Amino acid sequence: MEAEEILKRAKRVIDEEIEGIKKLKDTIGESFVKAVKLLFSCKGKVIVTGIGKSGHIARKIASTLSSTGTPAHYLHPSEALHGDLGVIDSGDILMAISNSGESAEVLELIPYVKMLGVPLIAITNRKNSTLAKYSDVHLFLNVEKEACPLKLAPTTTSTVTLVLGDALAMTLLELRGFTARDFAIRHPAGALGRKLKLVRDLHHTGEEVPLVREEDPMREVILEMTSKGFGATAVVNSQGKLTGIITDGDLRRFIRRGGNIDKSIAKDVMTTNPKTAKPEEMAMEALRRMEEHKITVLIVVDKSHKPIGIIHLHDILRAEINL
Repeated sequence: MEAEEILKRAKRVIDEEIEGIKKLKDTIGESFVKAVKLLFSCKGKVIVTGIGKSGHIARKIASTLSSTGTPAHYLHPSEALHGDLGVIDSGDILMAISNSGESAEVLELIPYVKMLGVPLIAITNRKNSTLAKYSDVHLFLNVEKEACPLKLAPTTTSTVTLVLGDALAMTLLELRGFTARDFAIRHPAGALGRKLKLVRDLHHTGEEVPLVREEDPMREVILEMTSKGFGATAVVNSQGKLTGIITDGDLRRFIRRGGNIDKSIAKDVMTTNPKTAKPEEMAMEALRRMEEHKITVLIVVDKSHKPIGIIHLHDILRAEINL
């Protein structure tokens, strides 16, 4: 088979799956809204089930829901029938995925969930299927044909189901006001976890923070900067609020202008309105601010603008965080 023919076939599959997604976009409506409201009001867990390819998609949907603020678990329907049904509680919701809506293993769960009074959300590609009939909310995929040339292997239906699951999860994320900080808490490991570290995870506090008052003599300021080793110091007023910063660069510029270290105080040398960071913001945002303003340190302040820490560019780079 020639390269041109290989690419032609691949693009046909992609085009057919794109078409399936477009049809889904035109299909979702009242039932989708009802499903979102039901999931949003859930006091327990969302149990997602399916078998075969639908099972693989169900696992991914459960994982996405869990990582974005909606507690969810995947339940294998066959294992459920052999003891795992106990994972379903009366406050839960069951989301069952079946292309035909007639998967025997999934249908056998219906009497149990009905007995518990657990709402059932069905995702199928058949409007009049048994699963759709017994569901509280039916989400119809509206896929006319699979991208598989044999029209047998689940392809377009799997993709469309995955997109529908993402649409549910992301809509719920926004309704919950789920933030990047919330996401970071659920992803503490690996490269993603490093990128989502917060300033408070990396900044220096307490006696490590270089700190002087506006009226302190510059000789004391230089001693503070030298002993703390950050090449900078925060400057505060009589109320302890941050009013400036003095860096090695500020010192050099002051001397070049003819400034006298022996006769000057911190207020004479400091740069006012320094760039700051908040302990609850992501370290990656602090790094972006440093690069934007070509600086190497940020003073970490509390809500009353009092210094509580300092973070250096090297602290962020050591944590293997990059933009």
